[in-house]
Amino acid sequence: MSFNKVIIVGNLGRDPELRYTAQGTPVCSFSVATNEKRKDKNGEMQDHTTWFRITLWNRQAETASQYLQKGRQVYIEGRLRVEEYVDRDGKPRHSLEVHATDMQFIGARGGDDMPVERAASASAGRGPGAASEPDLTDDDIPF
Repeated sequence: MSFNKVIIVGNLGRDPELRYTAQGTPVCSFSVATNEKRKDKNGEMQDHTTWFRITLWNRQAETASQYLQKGRQVYIEGRLRVEEYVDRDGKPRHSLEVHATDMQFIGARGGDDMPVERAASASAGRGPGAASEPDLTDDDIPF
């Protein structure tokens, strides 16, 4: 038996990009950064950022492209893959890619410091629900 699951809580590094396969399946991709502080050789605290490429499919992809934006904090669960490619300069590169199976919106919305009133899971009916927001109606929420 083998198991591959990763949980990432971080901030979007760019706005999501939604596209469709030839068969019409929605696919959305964006990058997420996680940060940690650790001491360097001199004992000074340094910030270390790790970037992940996230790929969402189907209804989750459409939801992410509609509600997420650069800087927004998000919770992602999925399978981790290391993708190898050659950059524009011909150098071999590696990137961490997550094929997401679950997504939840967390953190502040739109750059303000107020917490999000409605946490949203894009998976089938698993959202925790919350108080209604004054500028949204139930018809605006896709889940």
